[in-house]
Amino acid sequence: MNSRYFLRALMPLTIAVVVAGCSGEEGYRDLDEFMSEARDTPRGEVEPLPEFEAYEAFTYAAADRRSPFEPPAEVEIALEEDDEEPESEIQPDEDRPSEPLERFAIGDLAMVGTLQRDDEGRLYALISDGQGGIHRVTVGNYMGENYGRVERVTESQIVLREIVSDGRGGWVKRPRTMSLQE
Repeated sequence: MNSRYFLRALMPLTIAVVVAGCSGEEGYRDLDEFMSEARDTPRGEVEPLPEFEAYEAFTYAAADRRSPFEPPAEVEIALEEDDEEPESEIQPDEDRPSEPLERFAIGDLAMVGTLQRDDEGRLYALISDGQGGIHRVTVGNYMGENYGRVERVTESQIVLREIVSDGRGGWVKRPRTMSLQE
């Protein structure tokens, strides 16, 4: 037991000797020379920031046209001989409340499955919105940015009709299908 007390008393003494031996100023001469040399060198100047031109807003005026990222659909338009603007009774119903899938472009949506309710016998399609959400649609629901109304749901695809601008102030119906993604 005596040796244990002796070692405990010797330990702080040993640490004090080691710390005192490391505190000599002889090893810092090169560091002091470097610091005095760094203080004596002339300081540089920072260049001023460049002036930037003000941002000019751009208004996209082709919102009623077909998206360049979607394939063109074949639409037949009957033109009158005198090339007057055709009068079409087709128009989107802008007064009805919009449905959640109408915020997405059809190209961003994917059919991922179907669901059939036994009590109604109605077939629902399951649609992924590309942002992690799965939505259930059936005949009569709307989806896509072009007023696409679901006309038929099968086990492997959805058939819908979109209402798009004909480019002359009128509207035409465009068929569209969405197939089940494997």
